[in-house]
Amino acid sequence: MRYQQTLRRSVTCAGIGLHSGHKVSLSLKAGSPDSGIRFRRADLGGHEIPAMVANVSGIRYATGLEVDSASVETVEHLLAALISMGVDNVIIELNQREVPIMDGSAAPFVYLVQEAGIRRQAKMRRFLKVTRPISLSMGDKQIALYPSDHFKITYSISFDHPLLANQSREIQLTEKSFVDQIAPARTFGFLKEVERLRRQGLALGGSLDNAIVLSESGVLNRSLRFEDEFVRHKILDAIGDLALIGHPLIGHLVVDRGGHALHTAFAAMVLENVEAWEVVESTVDATTGAPLLVPVKSTT
Repeated sequence: MRYQQTLRRSVTCAGIGLHSGHKVSLSLKAGSPDSGIRFRRADLGGHEIPAMVANVSGIRYATGLEVDSASVETVEHLLAALISMGVDNVIIELNQREVPIMDGSAAPFVYLVQEAGIRRQAKMRRFLKVTRPISLSMGDKQIALYPSDHFKITYSISFDHPLLANQSREIQLTEKSFVDQIAPARTFGFLKEVERLRRQGLALGGSLDNAIVLSESGVLNRSLRFEDEFVRHKILDAIGDLALIGHPLIGHLVVDRGGHALHTAFAAMVLENVEAWEVVESTVDATTGAPLLVPVKSTT
């Protein structure tokens, strides 16, 4: 897609915060060219929080952002849906600090974007194209980006649980592959952790309606949407967290045993390694009409 995009009309939904347990109203509204994805706290006088990695605040089982004491939490599922569906500029208006969890996946947000429709804007879209490998390790967790002609993700997970001992998936990210294969994958957690989380003021809105809950040997929910729904959801989280880089990626992301802390630390590291990428703009060859990516400059 050569041009930046925003929403054709505003849409609104309501839900509950996974961790806060509060009822939340969320509206998606058109954004101006080059404005990016911005959260707006309607309950705080319209204070805006740009979806940038520089604004990442505490990572507590979800990704949060903060600017001047105004915060927004659990942003990753919505960000994944927006960037995967080609929405460059949008205002996300909330009346609480937490994005509603909906059914625990990005599918409801995909539906919202489809309901709103897409409007092309006059400015060209820019991508961050990886030209040299970048990698980060945290203990037994690893994440890396390698040069590629597409945005591709290879993700592996390993937990001390019979259903999650080893899952791995590789996918080339397009709007269709995201909508069909990644967006419906729900967040998951362990029953043994629920009481501890609630004592910490977390997971207060969690239920079997918005999360997969694992017992010692199985799943409490009636069924899974995919046999490997767990690793698919980790891919979903990674897409949303890396959206905080500020540009769609062109590169091969490889993650082993990742999580929000690793994803967001890596997003910051990518921006610091300016010699390992270039910002490119989509255009077409004047002679052949073939699509081209033209370097713009080496800053975001």
